[in-house]
Amino acid sequence: MRIYGEVELTSSFCFRVANSVVRKRSSNSSVSRHVVSRTVLASMACAMATLLMAGVAVAEEPLRPWKENAWYWSYHGQPLLLLGGSDDDNLFQWPEEMLIPQLDRLAAAGGNVIRNTMSDRKDKGFEVYPFRQLEDGKYDLNAWSEEYWSRFERMLSETAKRKIMVQIEIWDRFDYVDQNEGRWQIHPYNPRNNVNYDYDQSHFAKDYPDHPGANKQPFFFTTPKQRNNQVVLGYQKRFVDKLLEHLLRYDHVLYCMDNETNGDEEWSRYWAQFVKQRAAKSDKTVYVTEMWDDWNLAAERHKRTFDHPELYDFVDVSQNNHNSGQKHWDNFLHVRKILASQPRPMNTTKTYGVDGNKFGHTDQDAIERIWRHLLAGAASMRFHRPVSGMGLNDKAVACIRAARKLESFAPLWSVQAANELLSDREANEAYLAADKGRSYLIYFPAGGAVGLDLTDAEGELTAHWINIDTGEFGPKDAIQAGGKLELSPPGKENWAAAIVAR
Repeated sequence: MRIYGEVELTSSFCFRVANSVVRKRSSNSSVSRHVVSRTVLASMACAMATLLMAGVAVAEEPLRPWKENAWYWSYHGQPLLLLGGSDDDNLFQWPEEMLIPQLDRLAAAGGNVIRNTMSDRKDKGFEVYPFRQLEDGKYDLNAWSEEYWSRFERMLSETAKRKIMVQIEIWDRFDYVDQNEGRWQIHPYNPRNNVNYDYDQSHFAKDYPDHPGANKQPFFFTTPKQRNNQVVLGYQKRFVDKLLEHLLRYDHVLYCMDNETNGDEEWSRYWAQFVKQRAAKSDKTVYVTEMWDDWNLAAERHKRTFDHPELYDFVDVSQNNHNSGQKHWDNFLHVRKILASQPRPMNTTKTYGVDGNKFGHTDQDAIERIWRHLLAGAASMRFHRPVSGMGLNDKAVACIRAARKLESFAPLWSVQAANELLSDREANEAYLAADKGRSYLIYFPAGGAVGLDLTDAEGELTAHWINIDTGEFGPKDAIQAGGKLELSPPGKENWAAAIVAR
């Protein structure tokens, strides 16, 4: 036996791989795979083992849209549902003694995705900038901070070890204005804080007091088809090059250009193309998107990603999480219809909601949003960080555990939203996804009772109840298929059920 990366190389492993190859080849010919002798399989297995032991790498497929169902992600060739939560957006900045327990807690709950903005704010006291700070306090944009990039590498390495996927956001507009704690006043890109350019050369102002949604910061207008600010753009490109130098060594990363932007389309397109072209030079394929600020998914700005699958490989519809109830469900399904001719994963990396939230969103709102998106067909869902989301608190952990329990009965990619099978349903009372005749996954936010059409099913079924608020199994109900079933959950908490054959 030998170990290559995380693959244990044994004769049985090689035999299984060889057998898989033969099955795939045989299925495309008139020759039955059964005529292939075990001697041939054994020979193929030995050949593969010899190559591997000689140091010839067998490449694992990176995180990418699943070939068999492009609404979902796959990793190393296996489909996976991304579920996550974290107590911050830029975990790479966290000290090791904070980062490791957070990742362990997520993995133990069944979580496998985090969001990572490349933010370098000073709000929490321990964050650092990517550039070297000189003795006089100013920064040199041509020199790097070893601490910053060491922290970033640690986050990538530790998430890779735990098979936790990372959605990177390269730019965050909130980092470059004074509206939040005067961040522009201390930022290295501000001419007052670096030795590389002045206000005239950079075309920057001394302050930007407005909310970033006003889109007045020239930092986001530097690209050639905008204001073509080559002075600042050169440093921006240098930063993204350095970022990719680290990222392209890993295969568990997704790329989002901005955090909830309402900026120019040309800015987003430039960086999406830049990232893809840089990756191609390293013989890598990466998957990119943009996150627009509009809460209405039917807004014209969202078409910039929806209508361009040749550039944007997945969509992030996080801002739908400002909506609630039936509207939240319907908006998501509206986008699925738009993308149906060329399906792509739909991610929701920010699920808002926590008691006391400034938007008025509650813990219950967050849980409902996760579960509606889950059954409607989202590929990735994550609880947003406090104070706008639950992060990785006990309720979030229970919710993730409950979703994994549901998934154990029927993979989410095997079902589709199917509320039409429900009757006597009030607004926001229950949500259903089904593979008609095989499996029915239902969610009740707060009790109630609905009718479920089981005419396509046969024989005896079992309803496996799961308490979402605790993450634990509840009772099991025996059900006879055929006809209409009157269904209600065991209580008024958040409950889900997988109704499948016994």
